Amino acid sequence: MKRNRIAGVVCACFAAAMTAGCASVENENIIQGIQQIQQMDYEGALASFETAVVNDEDRQMIYRGRGLACMGQTDYENAITNLKAALALSGPVPDDLDYDINYYLATAYYRNGQLAEAVEVYDAITALRPQEKDAWFLKGTIELEQEKPEQAKADFDRAVAVDRTDFDQYVNIYQSCSRFGQEEMGKAYLEAVLADESLRLSDYDKGRMYFYLEDYEQARLALESAKDSAGAQATSLLGQTYERLGDYNYAASVYNNYLETKQPDAGIYNQLGICKMKAGDYEAALSAFQSGLAIDGNNVMQSLQFNQIVAYEHLGQFDNAKAAMRQYLSLYPDDEKAQRENEFLQTR
Repeated sequence: MKRNRIAGVVCACFAAAMTAGCASVENENIIQGIQQIQQMDYEGALASFETAVVNDEDRQMIYRGRGLACMGQTDYENAITNLKAALALSGPVPDDLDYDINYYLATAYYRNGQLAEAVEVYDAITALRPQEKDAWFLKGTIELEQEKPEQAKADFDRAVAVDRTDFDQYVNIYQSCSRFGQEEMGKAYLEAVLADESLRLSDYDKGRMYFYLEDYEQARLALESAKDSAGAQATSLLGQTYERLGDYNYAASVYNNYLETKQPDAGIYNQLGICKMKAGDYEAALSAFQSGLAIDGNNVMQSLQFNQIVAYEHLGQFDNAKAAMRQYLSLYPDDEKAQRENEFLQTR
């Protein structure tokens, strides 16, 4: 349910300020707070926003920033309070910032267990912007969790109708359906894409549809054709296809070949580590995870950190695992799987 909407909207809101001299100075603490959120320094961010209040900086952005920092601390009650306060400062006509805040508010409601309230926010978004496909998709996902598959399907249909060529959306819908026990519903979306000749799918898109449909032979053929042009994503899925076919050695060679001939990629290192763990080579797995962690600014940091802990456990390095778990939970305190794993670690 997470949406990384920080960078785009904040950059849009402050692009002028960052280059306009005095405007930059006026909002410098808000800008610093947002940067601290991106660095997961939520306490520092809240302090920056307090300084922004003292300096009479943009109140709506202060409340928004506080809301994001509270979400980072899993303090969803205060996140909701601050995000609603930000919306109360909106003008008569909602703008992009208002929609951005609403997306975060819906996520805060969802994380706080207030599913009905989250759905209401998405309803409000789509009432004014019926082309907001993310809102339709997220609303449908919540409805699956609420055991309302018919309503979910209607909203997923609206999401894909906005842009029939957004193939990421079809995959997202399948994954949501699979997560909530509606895998056949999800597969129907993938099958419809493959059957529609007017869509003219690339080899990569064909390959990933076949992959999630568990037709691994067709997936392998398509992804082999796509791996040079589609890059890391195709390579990752191709390797996973060979893993599903039981050929871990060849899967590892797919990942290693990419890493040897292309730029380092944290996602490929992560998948290589997972493959090595499946093959029982935990030393190699740990090395792969740590190589991925050394790449700054990657979008699989959480997965890499958790997988490193698992590798430490398999190697019997429980002190390292405990230290890494403490760091992990300080960054991702609401990860229930990690909390359970931490309970196990305390017995070792």
